[in-house]
Amino acid sequence: MGEADLVIGEGRLVEAHPLRAAVLRELHARPFSPAHAPRRMLHAAYVLDAAGVQRDRAALIALCNARGLPAPAAGAKYHHVAFGGAELRWESHAEFCTYTWDLPSPGIPPGGLPFQPPAATLASPFGELPQPGPLLVAVDLHLVPDSAEDFFLDQVFERASLARADVNDGFAEIASDFKADPSGYVRILVRDRGLGPDAAGALVQRVLEIETYRTLALLGLPEAQRLAPAVARIEQRLATAATEMTATKGLSDNNRLLDELVALAAELEAGATASLFRFGASRAYMEIVRLRLATIREVAVPGFPTWQQFLDRRMAPAMRTCFTVEERQEKIAQKLANAADLLRTRVDVELEQQNRDLLTSMNERTRLQLRLQRTVEGLSVAAISYYVVSLVHHLAAGLHESGVDAAMLGIHLDVGLVTALAVPLSILGVWSVVRRIRSAHGDHD
Repeated sequence: MGEADLVIGEGRLVEAHPLRAAVLRELHARPFSPAHAPRRMLHAAYVLDAAGVQRDRAALIALCNARGLPAPAAGAKYHHVAFGGAELRWESHAEFCTYTWDLPSPGIPPGGLPFQPPAATLASPFGELPQPGPLLVAVDLHLVPDSAEDFFLDQVFERASLARADVNDGFAEIASDFKADPSGYVRILVRDRGLGPDAAGALVQRVLEIETYRTLALLGLPEAQRLAPAVARIEQRLATAATEMTATKGLSDNNRLLDELVALAAELEAGATASLFRFGASRAYMEIVRLRLATIREVAVPGFPTWQQFLDRRMAPAMRTCFTVEERQEKIAQKLANAADLLRTRVDVELEQQNRDLLTSMNERTRLQLRLQRTVEGLSVAAISYYVVSLVHHLAAGLHESGVDAAMLGIHLDVGLVTALAVPLSILGVWSVVRRIRSAHGDHD
């Protein structure tokens, strides 16, 4: 019986769709892990290429086998394993992977600060695995019971960038300035006000996803900034070419403009194709961030922006830049296609005009050739007739001089008369032969 086959009455089976099991597993692929305050979470995300995905999985399997721990199943996108007092949560995504180390924490001592000891002294577990790809996200999250003390926040976060919000209907508070600390980690403080382990684990995972996906979404900005000058140049040249189209005349000028528009379209298409995945991914990641923020139900802390407000103010302009470049690419591509179609139509019309003129010239030359041919045929009839009459004349003259005409024919040949009679007969005969030859070749008057 297959994993997703359905059992009905009397032990009979209903054959399942081959993807049913995979679809059912996807809903439970990344479950929340319970979290008990106080805890420290060191979270890292690495960008991977196709080869990096395989290396990453192989390294994790090797580490688990070396420790005698269960390794991730074939094709698994999520794995959770305990390493002594720490727990490792590994996730594999389309273009990145994440490692989250869940470490015990003493909490905040009286008069002390969170995030102690520094993350750099706790990050030794990361050294047990080879780096699978370039590091993009590094987060130091401290989950602590709420002490209702705010005075230490200015010592941990930069006040100008600090964003705070009550979440989960007031059962927790989140705070961060989204800046890297001296060790390179973005610090996030989560104050637990009675969430419970399951709710705390869900909140921690969502907060880590917000930071991960908002960073990934911003990868589209450098791509947009790289493409923007080329897009602006192509847009300007298109405007110039459209103006030139109103004044150009002649096939050569139109062909030159058409070649230039085709080259611009090819350059634009190359850039759009290269950025297609990046802009699409940024759009998808931004949507995930919005969904996670909506799920945690932020309520503003007086005097501070919420995470949603902070990201709208700092992140939204970057996203608009990406989407604006993408929209400009689409619109310019359409305008280039329209301009090229107009020029192509103009070139086709000019080619048809040239072809028509050429055919007219050819027809005129054919008519001239036909007239010349008929003139030559007339001369040929005259010439051939002349030779035929000459032969008749010589024949008659020879018979007359030899006296054969009187002796054998019993008549007296008049050479001049015979020659004169031969003229129309020769002309008529030769003309008739020429006409039959023309008729045989399909040349009719």
